[in-house]
Order: sequence, then C-alpha cells, then structure tokens
Amino acid sequence: MTVLFDHKNKNRKEIGIEIQPETQIDDRSGEEIEEEKGASQSAEFARLLEDSFRKTRKSLSLGEKVKSEILSMGKEEIFVSTGTMHDGLVPRKDLLNAEGQLIYKVGDRLDLFVTHVRGSEIYLSSKPTGRNTADDLEDAFDQMLPVQGKVTEVCKGGFRVLIQGKTAFCPISQMDLRRIEVPEDYVGKRFEFLVTQFSEAGRNIVVSRRKLLDEQKGISEVSFQDEHPVGEMVPGTVTRLEKFGAFVELSPGMEGLVHISELAWSRVADPQEVVQVGQPVQVKILGYEEKDGRLKISLSLKQGSPEPWASLPSEIQVGNVIEGKVTRCMKFGAFVELSPGIEGLVPLSEMSDTKRVMRSDELIHEGERISVLIKDVSPSERRILLSFKDVGKESDGTGGDSWKGFNQGNSGSFGTLGDQFRQAIEKRKKA
Repeated sequence: MTVLFDHKNKNRKEIGIEIQPETQIDDRSGEEIEEEKGASQSAEFARLLEDSFRKTRKSLSLGEKVKSEILSMGKEEIFVSTGTMHDGLVPRKDLLNAEGQLIYKVGDRLDLFVTHVRGSEIYLSSKPTGRNTADDLEDAFDQMLPVQGKVTEVCKGGFRVLIQGKTAFCPISQMDLRRIEVPEDYVGKRFEFLVTQFSEAGRNIVVSRRKLLDEQKGISEVSFQDEHPVGEMVPGTVTRLEKFGAFVELSPGMEGLVHISELAWSRVADPQEVVQVGQPVQVKILGYEEKDGRLKISLSLKQGSPEPWASLPSEIQVGNVIEGKVTRCMKFGAFVELSPGIEGLVPLSEMSDTKRVMRSDELIHEGERISVLIKDVSPSERRILLSFKDVGKESDGTGGDSWKGFNQGNSGSFGTLGDQFRQAIEKRKKA
C-alpha cells in the first residue's frame, strides 16, 4: 500500500496499487519461434501424407468383402466408402427390399462385395461374387457348417445341387436316410447340406444331406425315448411298405417298424391289406433296440384296438353253423377265420366221414369261404374246435358229409365234391 500526500487539499490519500505477477519473458528470437512452428506443421503434413499413401497403397480385389459406409444417394447409384482413396458405387437396385423400397440411409454401414475394379472406379454389391462364394464354401467345409442348396437335376449316381451360385454333386446315397425310389421327387426342393469335399478352387464340390439327418436323428432319438416309454400309444404316418411289415415315421427322420404280425388281429398276407403309404395311424411302442449304431423301434398297430378274444361275437357259440375263411391248410387240419382276429381249427378227423383225409387241402383251400359247425369254444385258451363234416347233418338227416359248405366255383375241389355228392345219394338210397 502506497500513501500519497495531496498538497493541494492538505489531505492524506491512500492509493491501492495492484501488483501484477511477474510475467515470464521468452528470450528466444522471432526466427527461432518461426522455425519451431514450421517444424510442427511439417510433422502434421507428413502424418496426413502418410495416411494418404497408406490408403493409396491399399488395393481391393474382386470378391473382397468390404465394410462400407453410405456417403450419399443418387437415383441410380449409391456412393459408399471403401477404405481407400476412392469411393465406391453400389447399384441402388441392389439395396432394395422385397417390396422395392430402400431401407438404408446416409451413415449406415454395410457389408459389401467388390464386383469390379478399374483404376479409380470401384463397384460393389450386396451379393457375393463367385470368388467370395468359393471362400465361404471352403470355410463351411473346414468348419463342418451346414449350407443351404437347391436340387436342380438328377444325374448319374446322384443329384446336382446349386449352392450359393456354385454347382455341387450329392450322391444318391447321401440325399436321404431311406432308400430313394423316385429321385425326381427331390428336384426343385431346398435342403441343408454338409460340404464333404472341396477341391480345385471350388470346381469340385461334394455335399451330403444324410450326414446332417443322421446328427438330427441321433438327437431326436434320445429325446423321443425320454418322452415316450415302451407301451405308450403315439401318432405316426406310414412311409413305406415291405413284405415283412410297414414303416411308420414317428418324428422327422425317425421311423419304427410294424411287423406284419402286428398289423392286425387277423392274419395278414400283405401289408397293403391293412395300411397304405401316407396313412396316419396310432401305434403302440413295443420296444427300443440299439443295433449297429442305429436305434430300432418295434411298433404295433393291432394293439391299438381291443383284443378280439376279450369279447367274442354273439354268433360264436357251440352248436352254431357259421361261415368263415380258410386261412391256413396244415397237415393236421385247417384254420378258419370266423371273425377278425378269431380263428378256429377243423382237425382232419372233422373233415369227412366217408373217406380218410390225409391232407386238409384235399377238400378245402386257403382263401376259400366255407360253413363250419362250432363244437367247442374256450376263450381262455383262445381255442375253437370246428367241424366241417357235421354241417347239415341235422337238416338232411343223412349223417353224411354236407356239400353245402363247399365253394362250387372252385375247380380244384370239383372232383372231390362230385364224388362226395354221389356218395351222399347212395347212402340215402340204402337208408
């Protein structure tokens, strides 16, 4: 604080003076300062120039995948960044959706593929080129990744499959789990495949659909067994018929077998008598068996309906004459089906009174319909005793063989029928 004396006014006056902090003085010359500024600017310019050179040195090749940003949009072309000194062009139509609308805007980033490079002109597309596709398929081969393809035609030994613009070969044995009867049924359909062979830069590609189905089937089988124990009724669809039974698909790619003996309670000569391909059915699971690395599932169709012997039809009673179908001719007699799933036996001793019968097919034949007399019924033993010779005795009083039960249209029994008819007439005359 400084005190001044004001002589004019004879007064003391205090005047506050603010002392500024000491300022550092740059003792360098102006020339030195200018040199430092120039060096800094040169360093920045060099950095920018290096970035420019780096971009210039980078080149793009056909098929290369580029992360691009939309810079501007024109009526026909869209300008995008390419990571080089030059911008790229994308046909506007390549970025339209299914409704023909452009769903992108300036600033959006896209994965594009280089389709053409000529000097400073770079053209890109959202669709991969042949070279890029080959790279993707090779990756799928190396990593065992599934790829989608369309079956285009049947060829020698298999199918031609179009996968991402390239043609691959699928052997017929690798198209499905089951044997293929009509290869043309697969043409035009899309499936997933595994690339099992990739060589010659993508000119030789082999694929398999069966390998994928096997994997899916293994997963499905484990899950199916956990969810459906033995004895459960499950829905299915008949997929194919064989002489020994019918295969039923229980879930995609998983089948079980209904043996011919389990198709119906009655005797079945051909599965076509009971079911047809494509028919939905309800089947009972009889068992699971692992064999040769495959799961075999045994099914029953007949056990989905009541057991016939549990409730016999009212007409099956002792003393009744009933018509039935001869199902089997054996050495000891013939079996006759009286109702679906219910058979009775005509022993040789119940065939004829007038001649000794050595074989049942001397008088009757499989598939023939005859009338028989019910002599004994035992549901607990599932046994019915029938007689062929006693049919009609009470009505004609002859006590001889009846010819009424024969199928006279059967030429194989015509001679025997005529002989027995004559014998019956002679017996009447003697009586």
